[in-house]
Amino acid sequence: MALVPTPVADGPVFAEVHMGADSSAPTVRATVVQASTVFYDTLATLDKAERLLAEAASYGSQLVVFPEAFVGGYPRGSNFGVTIGNRTAKGKEEFRKYHAAAIDVPGPEVERLAVMAGKYKVYLVMGVIERDGYTLYCTVLFFDSQGQFLGKHRKVMPTALERIIWGFGDGSTIPVFETPIGKIGAAICWENRMPLLRTAMYAKGIEIYCAPTADSRDVWQASMTHIALEGGCFILSANQFCRRKDYPPPPEYVFSGIEDLTPDSVVCAGGSVIISPSGTVLAGPNYEGEALISADLDLGEIARAKFDFDVVGHYSRPEVLTLVVRDHPTSPVTFTSASGKNEVLHK
Repeated sequence: MALVPTPVADGPVFAEVHMGADSSAPTVRATVVQASTVFYDTLATLDKAERLLAEAASYGSQLVVFPEAFVGGYPRGSNFGVTIGNRTAKGKEEFRKYHAAAIDVPGPEVERLAVMAGKYKVYLVMGVIERDGYTLYCTVLFFDSQGQFLGKHRKVMPTALERIIWGFGDGSTIPVFETPIGKIGAAICWENRMPLLRTAMYAKGIEIYCAPTADSRDVWQASMTHIALEGGCFILSANQFCRRKDYPPPPEYVFSGIEDLTPDSVVCAGGSVIISPSGTVLAGPNYEGEALISADLDLGEIARAKFDFDVVGHYSRPEVLTLVVRDHPTSPVTFTSASGKNEVLHK
């Protein structure tokens, strides 16, 4: 493993982590991006994403995975003025600004991301904050190397205070996409700790399991290694590396309950990592700064791992334990005619 420093125009120095693979087996060059959002500035974040994507493509990457909420931002440290029974005016204004930084799916930002994927000929997995009316979702978008938007996954269970700002995804957005470089899907941050969700993805045949996250603790690595072994799949976990200065300054943005932060204080230390189906760490974890972290994925490793353990195949006991997934879209309101819905929308 070697770190190769590479300058990025108008930005920091990024590090590419190279790993060799068995040349006799099919391989995929994959990159996880460890970088911060330009908070409250979606256009600047998309510009940064394109610079990073171009850099990864220059190394020959075929698949590039960005962190959770990269477009739209992860509001670390904010409580949006919420206490039980009360919401402050300042907190409501914070939500208005956060809502404004989110993106519609589909929408112009999605179209731009699709163009990027096609321009650089990479499969792109991008964490975004999705705006659906006035409800926000923590979402992952998938694009193929021809610039086509494949679909999305909405986080099914936001964690802790995330539930005051993000809605809940349903079973209709738990996709695994079959592509020429493997079957690709994603789960976001702590929903990776939900065994039934993982089992649903294993049943869809996931081979390249993307895990965008906001968790930089050491214990996250244990979860990622376990999932690689359990699912017999490659794990690509991308997290942001953020300093206090990557967020707006106080009093516009306040890190609640955290004192003595300087502009250079690290508020999320990354820990992005790539792990093989055998549990071997191929690249990372990186806690040093913004980086591009890459590895060559030997797809032959999947079959070798499944020979040992296939959780939804020869190591399952369906006569004892089964899982039912309700994978249809859910809606709080259903109209019996299209005209009825349109009347409501256009009043």
